[in-house]
Amino acid sequence: MSDTKNDPGGRRGHRGQPGDRQREAEALAGRHKPAPEPAPEPAVEPLPEPEGPTAIIETDYTIGQDNIEGKGAVPFDIHNPVFGISALAVVAFTAVTLLFPDQMEPFFSGLRDTLTSRMDWFFLLAGNVFVLLCLALIVSPLGSVRLGGPDSTPDFSLSGWFAMLFAAGMGIGLMFYGVSEPLGHFEAALAGPALEGGARVDWAPLGGAAGDAAAAERLGMAATIFHWGLHPWAIYAVVALALALFAYNKGLPLTLRSVFYPILGERIWGWPGHVIDILAVLATIFGLATSLGLGAEQATAGLAYLFGAANDDWMRVGLIVAITLVAGVSVVMGVEKGVKRLSEANMVLALILLVFVIVIGPTVAILGGFFRNLGAYAAELVPLSNPFGRDDDNFRQGWTAFYWAWWISWSPFVGMFIARVSRGRTVRQLLTAVLIVPSLISVLWMTALGGTAISLTQDGFAGILDAPLELQLFEMLGQLPLAAITSVVGIVLVLVFFITSSDSGSLVIDTIAAGGKVNAPVPQRIFWVGIEGAVAIALLLGGGLVALQAMAVSTGLPFTLVLLGACYAVVSGLRAERRELS
Repeated sequence: MSDTKNDPGGRRGHRGQPGDRQREAEALAGRHKPAPEPAPEPAVEPLPEPEGPTAIIETDYTIGQDNIEGKGAVPFDIHNPVFGISALAVVAFTAVTLLFPDQMEPFFSGLRDTLTSRMDWFFLLAGNVFVLLCLALIVSPLGSVRLGGPDSTPDFSLSGWFAMLFAAGMGIGLMFYGVSEPLGHFEAALAGPALEGGARVDWAPLGGAAGDAAAAERLGMAATIFHWGLHPWAIYAVVALALALFAYNKGLPLTLRSVFYPILGERIWGWPGHVIDILAVLATIFGLATSLGLGAEQATAGLAYLFGAANDDWMRVGLIVAITLVAGVSVVMGVEKGVKRLSEANMVLALILLVFVIVIGPTVAILGGFFRNLGAYAAELVPLSNPFGRDDDNFRQGWTAFYWAWWISWSPFVGMFIARVSRGRTVRQLLTAVLIVPSLISVLWMTALGGTAISLTQDGFAGILDAPLELQLFEMLGQLPLAAITSVVGIVLVLVFFITSSDSGSLVIDTIAAGGKVNAPVPQRIFWVGIEGAVAIALLLGGGLVALQAMAVSTGLPFTLVLLGACYAVVSGLRAERRELS
């Protein structure tokens, strides 16, 4: 290990060349001494230096050495070629989708179906790897490693930290699917398997529970929790841990390519690293677009339900434009003033809605259901995780494979955002908070909203089940007291989750596209906020929900390979940290 000085410009070392084996060996061993520090760059936020002994990697690379900078009326500081290729690909995709919507819709449908039907086993196996790795690290001695060095302290309070990671993680999805998914799985399980030509055509999880309402509810809730519990949060946790470790302990730029130094060495500064970062940008863009599209669908439906507003494409486009503008203001304010405050406000609103449903709804059933559903999830976790020898193709491919691809496409965004706010936490603290706590809250959320909808349906109210997916939350709230107020709260939650996802995502994308600089010029952040909105609009007009799902799956597939490689790199990096402290 070598000591380094504080680096206001965010630079470390000097220019490196990919493929220098001697340099890689010295860097991994911590023997290479950096060149003298260059003059600091103004207005570039530095990554904090490790505090205490760490197995720092002294590479030749200088943060920003491949960047193109402009100091005029519209300043920019972009990585070449990551920014250019990513931006051109997204702009070209958006233009083609808007110009040829009739041709693109069947293309998206076929793409989604092909990927989920042929690669479902791969997504399920990868998800299992991520969960097992996280659980193993929590209980292993490696869990004691502190991100940022053994002497570092957390940058955010526990409440603020948790609010930010949860709001960014899956806010819109919980609002959109909180009622519809448990109810849908319950109804499918209750109907049982349906065969055509010897193959199942139903959507029931596993073998269903034909005619048994109690067993169908149990299976439906277990399937829902499976999609919102350990597996998605393990995906986020792996990326967050990898980024935080290699940025705060190893001294590398806060980009996905840095994670692969133990595998690729100095080549991460060349085209292998460019490809990794480009994939991360594209996955984040299309993963976010899926969530923004869902949010626009639900918010528009809610406004139409409550106030008679138009529920059409133009209304959804207008809503995306308006929210994108608000997200632009938030992202200019930064993490501390913008994203953090919005996240905390949204957590308070979500808690109010959750408590209201628990108290006013079937309270005893919800509280008892929380523990029953946890038990059902534990009992069905292995069968639901198994990718082989199953005949529930629609559920496994249409639900689980899509969800895993969606979470993976979100993982660069959520993982990097969590990494940025998790310095000072131990590996065990990060994994426990990211993996266990949000999973338990997701169980409570799904039990309260989904359980209430199932209870109302069993009591004879068919309005929730008959409504479109985006309206089912409001139909359920409409059967409880103070429906007008709670429905407005629901719309506000969707909109603010919309904003926090967009502004958090743009900050992350900008960091990657700026070569690891965590505070690049403001116009770049505004550019990425606008791009996210434009992609969401293009996908909605060019194929609706099917198009959104297709692009999430198509970008999630190659990035799954990236995450599997990151698993090896994380273990390697943590072992080096333990050796440094021994």
